[in-house]
Amino acid sequence: MAIRLSRRKITGYIAQQLATGADVEQLVRQLAAFLIDSRRTNEVSLVVRDIEYELTKQGIVLARATSAFNLTEATRLAVTKLIEDKTGAQQVELHQFIDPSVLGGVKIDLPGSQLDATIARKLTLLRTNYKK
Repeated sequence: MAIRLSRRKITGYIAQQLATGADVEQLVRQLAAFLIDSRRTNEVSLVVRDIEYELTKQGIVLARATSAFNLTEATRLAVTKLIEDKTGAQQVELHQFIDPSVLGGVKIDLPGSQLDATIARKLTLLRTNYKK
């Protein structure tokens, strides 16, 4: 009879391994195999969220920056500094995504929060406030 591991134990283990520099590709394969074998693939998004949360507790923040164009190095540094100040992180892993629909500005997704400073968001706010 197999022992059912809690999601907290699984994500704590994976986060600890990532924080100590383990091979990411190998960890992903192990995690995927475990979730498939234990028929828990429906928990993938929860597991990813929990791993990000565990890493945040260890001072490592995984952030997603979405903008219409590539961020300049100065902007990347400013965004990283903002994230460090907001979260107290010692290390920020910033991944950039290009989405022309944001028109300009940047949207930053962090575990548990989001900062949307895009032109598309500002236009939506203007439109909403204008209708009132």
